[in-house]
Amino acid sequence: MNRSVFPRCLHYAALVVLAALCVAPIAIIFATSLRQQVDIFAEPLNFIFAPTLENYRAVLEEERFSRYLANSLIVGLASTAITLLLGCMAAYGLARFRFRGRATVAYVTLLLRTVPLAVLAIPVFMIWNAWHLVDSLAGLVLLYVAVNLPFTIWLLYGFVLQVPVELEEAAAIDGCGPVRVFVKVILPLMAPGLAAASIFTFRIAWNEFILALVLSGRQTRTLPVAASLYITDIGVDWGRVMAMGGLIAIPPLIFTFVAARQIITGLTAGAVKG
Repeated sequence: MNRSVFPRCLHYAALVVLAALCVAPIAIIFATSLRQQVDIFAEPLNFIFAPTLENYRAVLEEERFSRYLANSLIVGLASTAITLLLGCMAAYGLARFRFRGRATVAYVTLLLRTVPLAVLAIPVFMIWNAWHLVDSLAGLVLLYVAVNLPFTIWLLYGFVLQVPVELEEAAAIDGCGPVRVFVKVILPLMAPGLAAASIFTFRIAWNEFILALVLSGRQTRTLPVAASLYITDIGVDWGRVMAMGGLIAIPPLIFTFVAARQIITGLTAGAVKG
């Protein structure tokens, strides 16, 4: 075998294995959601079964499902919009204005994103409780803005650095003020970064469970918290849990596939340092 062919085959084989590992959990979720409870606990496990939509029907017909769906949409979309608005302005300020400690602020901003969300549960609950933000959608929106803002700033920071200052100077000479320069020149060139940041921000706000469980109540639960209601002292209704998980996974999957090119462009271009 040609020496150049073997590394290439090994490379593609590794990619196939990696792709299978990534797709397997999603396939298990949807396959389990299409089984009846008796088929889920059958021994030995039978890979050939009669699929049913009963679990999805039961979940969709739940009295409070529409409320939980609305809560998730409000929290996800509102936190994404606010995060992008604040993140692009903060990234522009870090990239364009010279001040002492600018590099330190940029690196500390990224470091904050590495803090596990579970660690924040107790202190955030105490602070939110003092501010009367527990059991409110506004509290969840504010929390996810704070959680997602560091990564958004860092991602968009790389995009601003790639925009030539001469473009802003030319726009200023043509009579554009600072705000108009930012809106007309900077934002269009940051579009791939904004698309990538919006997907990651929405995904975290849509899927997050621990903090939503701690801070939400009966009327403000999001879909991930609602899925945990199928775990009771009697047992776990795996069919409905997986059906809810499948419904939760659909919007981020569609969003990601539609904007796949923007995600790749955003992550690669945004990583460039100036």
